[in-house]
Amino acid sequence: MAFVTEPPSSPAAQGTPRDHGLGSRTAAVLVFGSSAAVLVVEIVALRLLAPYLGLTLETSTMVIGIALTAIAFGSWLGGRVADRIDPRRLLGPSLGLSGAVVALTPALLRTTAEWATAVLLPIASLTILVPGALLSAVTPIVTKLRLTSLAETGTVVGRLSGVGTVGAIVGTVLTGFVLVSRLPVSGILIGLGTLLVVGSALVEWRTRGWSGAPALALAVVAGGLAAVVVPGGCDVETRYHCARVVADPDRDGGRTLVLDGLRHSYVDIEDPTFLEFTYVRAIASVVDAAFPEGEPLAAHHLGGGGLTFPRYLAATRPGTRSVVSEIDGGVVRIDRDRLGLRPGAGVDVRVEDGRLGLRRLDTGSRDLVVGDAFGGVSVPWHLTTVEAMTDVRRVLDEDGVYVANLIDHGELAFARAEAATLGETFEHVALLGRPADIGLDPAATPEGGNLVVLASDRPVDPRAIQEALDARRTGWRVAAGDDLTSWIGDARPLTDDHAPVDQLLQPYGSRSGR
Repeated sequence: MAFVTEPPSSPAAQGTPRDHGLGSRTAAVLVFGSSAAVLVVEIVALRLLAPYLGLTLETSTMVIGIALTAIAFGSWLGGRVADRIDPRRLLGPSLGLSGAVVALTPALLRTTAEWATAVLLPIASLTILVPGALLSAVTPIVTKLRLTSLAETGTVVGRLSGVGTVGAIVGTVLTGFVLVSRLPVSGILIGLGTLLVVGSALVEWRTRGWSGAPALALAVVAGGLAAVVVPGGCDVETRYHCARVVADPDRDGGRTLVLDGLRHSYVDIEDPTFLEFTYVRAIASVVDAAFPEGEPLAAHHLGGGGLTFPRYLAATRPGTRSVVSEIDGGVVRIDRDRLGLRPGAGVDVRVEDGRLGLRRLDTGSRDLVVGDAFGGVSVPWHLTTVEAMTDVRRVLDEDGVYVANLIDHGELAFARAEAATLGETFEHVALLGRPADIGLDPAATPEGGNLVVLASDRPVDPRAIQEALDARRTGWRVAAGDDLTSWIGDARPLTDDHAPVDQLLQPYGSRSGR
């Protein structure tokens, strides 16, 4: 067996640090910053893709998988190349090129989503993979520069690995709790790209290495300018949504709230009794049939959006008290600033998760619970389960009614599972929708879209509901009893332990509104 040793005269063998122009503090800053940047890119990529792919389990899994692939590939490649090329020549390009790609990402992804959706996934993958790999290569490159003898290998590798992990944690927490709530995602990525290019220039100056920073700075500027003019812009980027308010040219007071490219709410700020969307008229029909005309109600709403229905109840049933759980404070601000929500309107909006909001309500305290919570083109699964519906049943009084908007397409697997879930929780369930969608017109092909489900422990009157639907000219029908049982088929109820909503749901049949 042969052993290879360095000559005794080698500085490394004698434990004398070699002058690489890279001190321990500089090394720590580079590793910390590059590791943090990888997580910033990952989290913000989810935000950029949500309007087009939905904030679903599949989208999250894809982005996380690509980011981990980038980290693994970059770490391997960075170490391999650093053994063959002077590491000082690698740091500047790694930081600078990643910065240019990061700054161009908002414009690139949004343009692709609008004009070339077929290649959105490959382009999105590259915008995560390329900067992720380049930034992940920084740690092995810096490690190579800091190693001065075999005696300190463990110390150097362990220290830099720990610094990188702390950087990743800080990048995650900073983005999730601070940056996204205060800055638009395009601003976050352009700012990060700028920092990376500046870091590249400083490293070049320190090591007298690669000198491409000026050209990359132009790429960052181009990314910033392009982000201003590309399609798919928002009036407001909230914590959860890309939000726009669109005026209705046919009604002076008409406003449509668009979240992540989907029409979520229509509000007439001058006439809250005007209901544009068919599913909202269907919900109103259920309430008309279930409660005496004009009777004030104690209502709770899971999801707020434009607050169309809470305002309708306040206008048509004076004295109604509506509490709304809306998780997105940015949407609530839009309601107040752009959609005419006024204090004292009988609507109490709480910025909170709907499931947690339910837990805070007293048992038997509500006449009506309305479910209409969506995250862009996805559904919050934890509001669909037997356990969530059990909590809904708890807060309703003995004659209370739960009514919810469902969205599904294709085989309507999610809608069937949700109807089965309600059947496990309540004594009486009925489904409202187009005849083809709810199985009352077998000759027609289901289109999917919106359906409305209602559940109660008191008997529901399908005939009264149908009369109310006809009076509002919805064209919808009611399925209950054996018709509903047949429509549900063998669909399994959803539970907190097993609720594959993202796999069941097919939300992409239409993006034109509801």
